Amino acid sequence: MKPGDSLIMFSSLRTLHIEFANVVSLVESLHQLKHLRYLKLVNTYISVLPGNIGKMKLLQFLDLHGCENLVNLPGSIVKLGQLRLLELPSISVIPRGFHTLTNMRKLNWFRAHMDGEWCSLDELESLSQLRFLTLYELENVSAASCAANARLGDKKHLIRLSLFCTSRLENDGLIKEKGCIPEEEQRRIEKVFNELSPPPSIDNIIIGGYFGKQLPTWMMSASMVPLNNLTYIMFVDLACCTQLPDGLCQLPNLQFFKVDRAPCIRRVGAEFLQVAATPFPRLNEMYLLGMVQWEEWEWEEQVQAMPRLEKLMLRKCKLRHIPTGVATNARALKELFLQDIQHLNYLDGFPTVVELTMLRIPDMERITNLPNLQKLTITDCPKLKVLESMPGLDRLILQDYVMEELPEYMRDIKPRHLQLFCRIWLLSSLAAGQSGPEWDKLSHVEHVKAYACDGNNPRKWYVLYTRRDNCKLDSNISSSTVFEGDTMAAEEERQAAAAVASGPGDGNKEQEAYRLQTAI
Repeated sequence: MKPGDSLIMFSSLRTLHIEFANVVSLVESLHQLKHLRYLKLVNTYISVLPGNIGKMKLLQFLDLHGCENLVNLPGSIVKLGQLRLLELPSISVIPRGFHTLTNMRKLNWFRAHMDGEWCSLDELESLSQLRFLTLYELENVSAASCAANARLGDKKHLIRLSLFCTSRLENDGLIKEKGCIPEEEQRRIEKVFNELSPPPSIDNIIIGGYFGKQLPTWMMSASMVPLNNLTYIMFVDLACCTQLPDGLCQLPNLQFFKVDRAPCIRRVGAEFLQVAATPFPRLNEMYLLGMVQWEEWEWEEQVQAMPRLEKLMLRKCKLRHIPTGVATNARALKELFLQDIQHLNYLDGFPTVVELTMLRIPDMERITNLPNLQKLTITDCPKLKVLESMPGLDRLILQDYVMEELPEYMRDIKPRHLQLFCRIWLLSSLAAGQSGPEWDKLSHVEHVKAYACDGNNPRKWYVLYTRRDNCKLDSNISSSTVFEGDTMAAEEERQAAAAVASGPGDGNKEQEAYRLQTAI
């Protein structure tokens, strides 16, 4: 369509979906689409909706996700009585009268704000048909009574609830300014969240940016709100929480539990696994990430819990050991992912683990007694000396751009496949084949793929080896390619390797980790 065109020629249209386009000129004629049921304007440049949008009486779905220039909703939107789904961008003001939209099923990114005694959460009281609800900027709510007016606990159809405050954490996972959250504010937000308790029908809960010291009371005790249908819980950016809620272990259907950044938690004690018939009876995946001060995890061997746990990820903490209770009682555990754990120096006795990933564990020295391990990924674990008792190992992925020779533990394991990312000097030594000093460490491996990087290309140089093919080597590098005395080239290689290995942020690190895990 050309600038100045109108939508009047499409007056019978029922569905309109536009993404990544400048549709400012079309907005004023939207009201002419009187039969429109579905309107999706995603990542467009609109800054206003027409004031007469209330004339679109049949509109049921309105998705404005990514329209960052749109900051206000027209007052007439409250006349869209058939509206069932509303996906909002960063709207600054919610118009009064929103409570008339009683057919609403899904309401995402509804902003909490105050105007005198009035609070936008008041408008939620009559929206009894809600199934999906996301609230944000809850730090704006000045009193717990305002949150209580939303009456979330009465919404018997609600199955997914997300509650967000603006995060108080920096990129490193620490509080932006030490002591910047007064205790009075912490107590106030605790009271607000206590009044946002969901109904028993809830299936999925996400809490983000919360800065109370204690999590909501309805999460700490199953007797307050029976969350028997809850299967998914995620906490993000818990700035001040000092402990995980000890009522979660009693949830009979919880399958997924994730904490992402909680800098004040130093200990996960026995109370996390309260004495119950079987704590966390159906938990399948658990992620404890960015708990940067976490030093102690208590789980005694005799405490039986998490019998169905299949995947465990621990990242960015100070744990010195993983408790024996994990290995002994998590009998279904198949995947174990450990990353950026500062003081962990050994891993022993995980009889059911099939896939183990170790990323940047600087003090790790020993990995032993994993009889069913099939895939092992090791990245930047410079002190690792011992790999033992893993007879089922099929694939080893090893990345270390600093090591000058293959580790001695290569003699003690017999993987069928080895994928190696190393410095160009070491790759040149591998290219020498049987005449090189590293040959006896990998000659027993069935398939070898070894790479060195050049700039941002992690596989610029390669050595490929297949034992069954008469120990044939295929390489695009020779021993004369790299000279030991070329220190400038070595430094350039080190910097390039570091860039490939870590990237500019954690997101790229995770992509690299995923690439390594899915290699071969």
